[in-house]
Amino acid sequence: MVKAKLWFKCAAMHDPVTPTLVHTAVIGWEAKYRDVELQIERGFNGEELVQRMKGWVTTDPYEVIEEVKGYGRLRVLDERELVLEVDTMEAYESLRSALQAKFGGEIELELIPRK
Repeated sequence: MVKAKLWFKCAAMHDPVTPTLVHTAVIGWEAKYRDVELQIERGFNGEELVQRMKGWVTTDPYEVIEEVKGYGRLRVLDERELVLEVDTMEAYESLRSALQAKFGGEIELELIPRK
């Protein structure tokens, strides 16, 4: 398994940024005729986290997600850090080339060394 960080170009400052999950989402319910005292905590998955970058980065996150799906998957590790996973180094290089061709320097990949 090959893992890499996915860096976007910040729309405001134009430097590389990647989303991280600071807190889990707390979801509750409001009922029309009674009190519902139920809440659940849930973190985002990788795609959901990337989708929340819309407007903050120079690319359309949905297009990035679709491009990544052909090669690997987006995950949140340790309930915090966004990573890209692909099965082989060849898939990583192919994805890197595809992202460069489609988005130019707007998207960068950074290999995460194995421990």
